Amino acid sequence: MISEVIESKDLKKVAPVFGQLSFDNHEQIVFCNDKDTGLKAIIGIHNTVLGPALGGTRMWNYNTEWDALNDVLRLSRGMTFKSAITGLNLGGGKAVIIGDAKTQKTPELMKRFGEFVHGLSGKYITAEDVGMETSDMDLVRSVTPHVTGISESLGGAGNPSPITAYGVYMGMKAAAKFQFGTDKLEGKKILVQGIGHVGETLVDYLTKEDANVIISDINDERLQYINKTYGAQIYNGDNVYAADMDIYAPCALGATVNDTTIHEIKAKVIAGAANNQLADEVRHGYELQEKGIVYAPDFLINAGGIINVYAELEGYGKDEINRKTENIYNTTLEILDNANANGITTHQAALNIAQNRIETRKNENSK
Repeated sequence: MISEVIESKDLKKVAPVFGQLSFDNHEQIVFCNDKDTGLKAIIGIHNTVLGPALGGTRMWNYNTEWDALNDVLRLSRGMTFKSAITGLNLGGGKAVIIGDAKTQKTPELMKRFGEFVHGLSGKYITAEDVGMETSDMDLVRSVTPHVTGISESLGGAGNPSPITAYGVYMGMKAAAKFQFGTDKLEGKKILVQGIGHVGETLVDYLTKEDANVIISDINDERLQYINKTYGAQIYNGDNVYAADMDIYAPCALGATVNDTTIHEIKAKVIAGAANNQLADEVRHGYELQEKGIVYAPDFLINAGGIINVYAELEGYGKDEINRKTENIYNTTLEILDNANANGITTHQAALNIAQNRIETRKNENSK
């Protein structure tokens, strides 16, 4: 029986966690299952050197459980570096709930998930992500204090999406400054792929700056709404990656810069809200560099959301949230200059800063 498994077409999945390429010395992976509510969830805790692991919960109807596992591993790892580079005393974690958020999410399911989070005794703090609303975090809060992004009426900082979008906007302007010599986006053709909460707010910022905004999404109803509300042009071509654009802003799921699309992208700047935009962060980072495309590291410029929810833990207000998020502009420029000066990719330049901060804290803790 064992030999049949090893000889199967799923050979590379014999080691389901430790053998995953996305497994990068994660501290803990928690599989959560509850028959009564239908809950199937995975919590990934990547690193807690800087503090408790904080990261949102995503509910998505994954094709396979392997896809869900790989997603939570990649996302939790990214959260570690996001907190580190932003100067927050937090580690990296993430959770995914397998299912359709529109049809399978119930109050009972969310509360049961909250009980699993509570069982980790604060090592993981959850928040809102794709498929989740502030009201869902309020339900989780009813069973555990280890949650952020709750309603302002309950003492929380509210929906982090607007702040996330503001950080992406700041990072995009910095990348434009580096590539085009000016951070003014007026007249620039900017394609926003994915117009959920973050994508819509980004469209609003760009429209107010008189950018030529093009939108793409799998939800036609959202496309029509954003088109009517902001006047953004709906992309109707066959290949969104080959569209005529100056800036590509991926704001949906990750890995849209991959072996196929990287040869089609015409944009000179990539700056968006999606996590893990590079399917292979090393190889694709170098290929973008060779093509002269400026990539604003995703885990840096989409950090506004975690800055917002961290305010609930540290007790700082809106002014400080905005100041920290606006500083993403300066940090992005520093990283782009550093990468150019040292002949490394922008992703690696950002990663070096994050990893150095973690290593420094680790050494301090060991003394």
